[in-house]
Amino acid sequence: MGSSNTGVKDDSTTDADTSTGDLPASNSGTFSEGEKVLAYHGPRIYEAKVQKAEFRKKEWRYFVHYLGWNKNWDEWVGMDRLMKHTEENVLKQQALDKKQGAEKNPKSGRSAQAKPKSSTDAKVEKEDLKSYVARGKRRKSDSGIEKDNASTEKLVKIPIPATLKKQLVDDWDFVTQQDKLVKLPRIPNVDAILIKYLEYRIKKDGTMTDYVAEILNGLRSYFDRALPMMLLYKKERQQFQEAIYHPDLSPSTVYGAEHLLRLFVKLPELLACVNIEEETLIGMQQKFIDFLKFLQKNQSTFFLSAYEGSKSSEGSGRGKG
Repeated sequence: MGSSNTGVKDDSTTDADTSTGDLPASNSGTFSEGEKVLAYHGPRIYEAKVQKAEFRKKEWRYFVHYLGWNKNWDEWVGMDRLMKHTEENVLKQQALDKKQGAEKNPKSGRSAQAKPKSSTDAKVEKEDLKSYVARGKRRKSDSGIEKDNASTEKLVKIPIPATLKKQLVDDWDFVTQQDKLVKLPRIPNVDAILIKYLEYRIKKDGTMTDYVAEILNGLRSYFDRALPMMLLYKKERQQFQEAIYHPDLSPSTVYGAEHLLRLFVKLPELLACVNIEEETLIGMQQKFIDFLKFLQKNQSTFFLSAYEGSKSSEGSGRGKG
């Protein structure tokens, strides 16, 4: 599906090549470090401040901080996400906010300038499955995979095979009851698992469809955004901070199947927030079910059978290992 200037692609990629050798002098001043700007985030426009500007893969990228937001939401964005902070653009921001406010469910409506709560609220922006989780859904407890009060009539059913359900239970027990953690970085990581699935589909179908590739790209985007917001248990948060120690690192290159499986518990709620045509949604649902069967088929290869010792006894410095 085509993107618009309100369709947001995930910009928290692992592109580490930030070569500055080919910087076009005339473009370097488009947005300056320290400049107050307006930035698209999901379907709305927010005030932000440019923290850094770098030239990546022949285009300018900007690391922005959303004013009034926790710094956890700071991110790299492209020029298509930014606008000058002018009176004309502020009016555009207000008009868009008014339009979105009218369309949203009153229970989940929020002013464009409202600060996110510390526990965070989730919303998913659509560009087929190239969208990403813009805000984490309000958490009720320590678990990152608990249910919330979202309306259930729109929930897409993504049945999880019995053996993978047991995997989720064991995962919960290792972390919350036995004080153990998944040793990071994981091999295979989420990126590698998605590539293996793509190769599996190509071999089975005889060709690669753009649709499948787009679904997988979307899953990766969802995972990278959702992991710190709703897929971690409290006891894993320090490990996350140590593991994702560089802005160019993404969760999909560090974490593996254990945390990816948690995403599928949250996906029905996330997709319920997205305005997707029913036919497209059914197609996505079928691909998710097929992907879970693939995980199940490779369960002994992709998943750990046991987690590593106690954090208190072994220390927590293995995130960079």
